[in-house]
Amino acid sequence: MEEVDVTLPDGSSLEFEAGITVKEVAFSIGPRLGKAAVAGVVDGEPVDLDYSLNEDVELEIITIDSEEGLEIYRHSVAHIMAQAVENLFGADEVKLAIGPAIEDGFYYDFEVEENFSEDDLEKIEEEMERIIAEDLQFERIELDKQEAIDRLKELDEDYKVELLEEIEDEQVSLYQQGDFVDLCQGPHLLSTGEVKAFKLLNVAGAYWRGDENNEMLQRIYGTAFPKQSLLEEHLERLEEAKKRDHRKLGQKLDLFSLHNEGKGFPFFHPKGMVIRNELIDFWKEEHRQAGYGEIQTPLILNQEMWKRSGHWDHYRDDMYFTEIDEETHAVKPMNCPGSILVYKGQIRSYRDLPIKLGEFGLVHRHERSGTLHGLMRVRNFTQDDAHIYCLPSQIEEELSEVIDLVDTIYSAFDFDYNVELSTKPEKAMGSDELWEQATSALKEVIIANDLDYEINEGDGAFYGPKIDFNLEDCLGRSWQCGTIQLDFQMPERFDLTYIGQDGEEHRPVMIHRAIFGSIERFIGILIEHFAGAFPTWLAPVQTTIIPITDDHLEYAEQIKEELQVAGIRVEVDARQEKIGYKIREAQMQQIPYMLIVGDDEVEAGTVSVRERREGDLGAEKLVDFKERVLTEIENKGQAEEELDIQ
Repeated sequence: MEEVDVTLPDGSSLEFEAGITVKEVAFSIGPRLGKAAVAGVVDGEPVDLDYSLNEDVELEIITIDSEEGLEIYRHSVAHIMAQAVENLFGADEVKLAIGPAIEDGFYYDFEVEENFSEDDLEKIEEEMERIIAEDLQFERIELDKQEAIDRLKELDEDYKVELLEEIEDEQVSLYQQGDFVDLCQGPHLLSTGEVKAFKLLNVAGAYWRGDENNEMLQRIYGTAFPKQSLLEEHLERLEEAKKRDHRKLGQKLDLFSLHNEGKGFPFFHPKGMVIRNELIDFWKEEHRQAGYGEIQTPLILNQEMWKRSGHWDHYRDDMYFTEIDEETHAVKPMNCPGSILVYKGQIRSYRDLPIKLGEFGLVHRHERSGTLHGLMRVRNFTQDDAHIYCLPSQIEEELSEVIDLVDTIYSAFDFDYNVELSTKPEKAMGSDELWEQATSALKEVIIANDLDYEINEGDGAFYGPKIDFNLEDCLGRSWQCGTIQLDFQMPERFDLTYIGQDGEEHRPVMIHRAIFGSIERFIGILIEHFAGAFPTWLAPVQTTIIPITDDHLEYAEQIKEELQVAGIRVEVDARQEKIGYKIREAQMQQIPYMLIVGDDEVEAGTVSVRERREGDLGAEKLVDFKERVLTEIENKGQAEEELDIQ
């Protein structure tokens, strides 16, 4: 028998008889690896476990505990779900669109006559269980592109045909389990019986290819794990996330609202504005100390500005336009061009640099209606932008200072974060040389600041590479917020200059950066992170005073006045309700402190303090309570107790 050499990722080489499968190689290395294997990578190409090795190859085994392995597992379950839908509703009545694995799960889009219901999900799950029990093989079928198109046309799969016609490869693959056939690159599990735990979660509408001009499809979301215990843990996290949903808590706590009269344009209420203003004040003070000057630039600028900046070519579809004096103007989607005009307003010397200009700038972007989501995805939002104009020799120092500032601000909310370096996208401005220079500078400063990071290929801004900061909330979810972008393009396009030490004009470097990213989105993240129980410094109402009877109202008002003078946000609950009801209401509103006042407190000149989590803290002199709360606010201290979500 002919033999083949199989080179493993560690450089070691093994010899096998030709025709051995990837699965057999995995088991030959060790039974644990064999059991964990779900696919392989042969000479850089993903393959199924039953792929035969007939020549010398480099081989990597993909295991279920890897990100790639879990994605293959979930994509296989998506195929099972699609088969179940066809079995229940009829292959002639269902058209398949796409069914990818996504973070934490999978989905599949269908064209059906009637919308799916929650009862339908239960039936689909039951049918999926039957298909899994059947232990059907996932069979890969390779054929010519035209042959695949003809076959899918026979099945009346219009969406699959559309996708196939756009594929340049002449050889494509279908996957079949039982009577079900689907267009797919693979790889997949060997059989349906390998699926151990899954759950269908919900149904939503989704436009074909995300275009609102296309057909509205039905999307079923689900999740799957290799162990039932992992699925149960995930479902518990989802239930916790539902309780923390910022849209529900925003309404319950009277923070903000969303209206059909302005889809994607959030309305902030007085209590929400307290949080917003506290965040802005905190940001402004930290930036003042870091040497930033604050500016404000117009909401609308002439289209020529946006053509010069590159937004016209790279961002036009996401912008709003209006006519002024018979000229096209654009509502700004970003703040950079306005900041650039401020810089260009006077002659700059090398002695002036770095110049740091910060702006809370309201921007508008044409997000598709199907992507809108509370405060997380909106059509107008406020960026905490800043632009730093510096000498090339100042790049590393300025980038490091921004990283320090990011850490200072995130630490106030007890956020952990990770870092990604996003590189040149497919559509970008400028030469490869400048991009490489900018990317190398960012990489060097990441390493110099001892930050762990991952490369996010092709996700940079169209004018420069960037460092992205992803926050991790209390449920372990990741949110991209902060960003630092190094830009050699805009200074060139806008002819930005400074007078150097030699008396000649030189080009500055531009650093774009944001820390909150979007103040609206950051508030949404905070609502869910704290479950509405904001630390005292952020709480819309920091203290509520609860008089036991009307006889104690006058004393309650005196306390309120003294706390207000000290700068504490305070209310008096003078409603004709039982004391227990008022306390419960204050806890539901997540007010950090309740001061109960009755005869004893009036006589002793004290207050009876209750904390929203710890309960009764006993009687205190008002001056002591005031000092403690003011210290907590000043230090931005946070309660460490586990939050009680109702």
